[in-house]
Amino acid sequence: MSDATTTPAGLQEPGGHGLGTSLKPRHITMISIAGVIGAGLFVGSATAIGKAGPAVLISYLLAGTLVVLVMRMLGEMATANPDTGSFSTYSERAFGRWAGFSVGWLYWWFWVLVIPVEATAAADVLHRLVGLDQWVWALAVTLLLTATNLVSVGNYGEFEFWFALIKVVAIVLFIVVGVLAILGVFPGSKVSGVSGLWQPDGFLPNGAGAIVAAMLTTMFSFMGTEIVTIAAAESPDPEKGIAKAVNSVIWRISIFYIGSIFVVVALLPYNKLQDGSYQSVLQAIGIPGASTIMDLVVLTAVASCLNSALYTASRMLFSLGARGDAPKAVRRITPRGVPAVAVLASMVVGFLAVIGNYVLPDKIFGYLLATSGAVALFVYLAIAASQLVLGRRMRGEGEQPIVRMWAFPGLTIAAMVFIVVTIVLMCFDSEQQQAVALSVLSGVVIVVLGVMRQRRGAGRPAVETASRR
Repeated sequence: MSDATTTPAGLQEPGGHGLGTSLKPRHITMISIAGVIGAGLFVGSATAIGKAGPAVLISYLLAGTLVVLVMRMLGEMATANPDTGSFSTYSERAFGRWAGFSVGWLYWWFWVLVIPVEATAAADVLHRLVGLDQWVWALAVTLLLTATNLVSVGNYGEFEFWFALIKVVAIVLFIVVGVLAILGVFPGSKVSGVSGLWQPDGFLPNGAGAIVAAMLTTMFSFMGTEIVTIAAAESPDPEKGIAKAVNSVIWRISIFYIGSIFVVVALLPYNKLQDGSYQSVLQAIGIPGASTIMDLVVLTAVASCLNSALYTASRMLFSLGARGDAPKAVRRITPRGVPAVAVLASMVVGFLAVIGNYVLPDKIFGYLLATSGAVALFVYLAIAASQLVLGRRMRGEGEQPIVRMWAFPGLTIAAMVFIVVTIVLMCFDSEQQQAVALSVLSGVVIVVLGVMRQRRGAGRPAVETASRR
């Protein structure tokens, strides 16, 4: 495996090394797929289906459409200027240092808090399968993935490749088995046909408002799709990798989300789902060991998410350090191209949260999680707003990136309006109000810090150097 390095920030980092470029095309491809198939698809879809019934298909379609548009906008900026800081850097180019600072730190905070959530979920599955206390597994999984991330970026890519492959195979097999069940191929199956689409009380049992409520739940299942634009900066040909990922996001969402959820709601009435939507369907079809199978798939999904959380948080922290918005120490890079201090710092904060998840009262840890509850939408809004500004600038200068946003600027503005409306709707959803309030509070605090830092004018390299042109 090659460990060639480069410096996306155009800077000679402390120690004389740059970020690695050992992510291969197959790694980038699978990272882009893994970003779409999050753990939320397996463990959170039942909640969304319970809210909207079969009409959850519309919820996933709306959320998926927004993600496609956001990825298209991000792809335009990323193919023009690949950067490990991705949308944080683009926000700074569009609106100033305060914006890059705010988006970067909010995004880092989001992924740092994902670490304890996924570590706890993995520990729960391993506890059921093997035994031992949950904290032992949480510690083991966190340390293992931290160690692999510290060796080289290629290790992260290799782990993510196999994690993603398992998830892809699992979803494809589930869809195949589900379609066969719909066609009545399995004689011992308790379910067949598509009557679940209107039973027991219609396609839209809880009204149109339920579609919106379910969409707010499904929206966060897609968080992670944008990771490929961060990871591609550590590959030999980032523009090609990003373009391929962006151009394929439509079919990936169509198959993995819309396709698999269609199988679930077609075969089983929405009020018959129990432990998990996929597990319930497999059990109804009569697949032996369905519970164990789904436990292993969920374990893979949460390990993948934890792996990506640590990688993404460390690269965003490194980018903030390279721009002078985080301590200089996080810029340190090993000879193998790994920002080791950024990895360790993100792991330590995440691991403290893991401990907190066990020793703090549930409400306190819940409040911490809620501070990042709406960050996905904030990031999407920042991407759209940045692309609106930078897109006009690029077109004015005659630049022709590989990926171009459709129907610019109209579709960009429409996406921004959709995001704002979604945030407003969250304010009226009793289950989302706390997350919105605490997310807005954390956002305001970070923005104020960013504005204060910009006004102080602390010296550091211009953001224009933070890309590989």
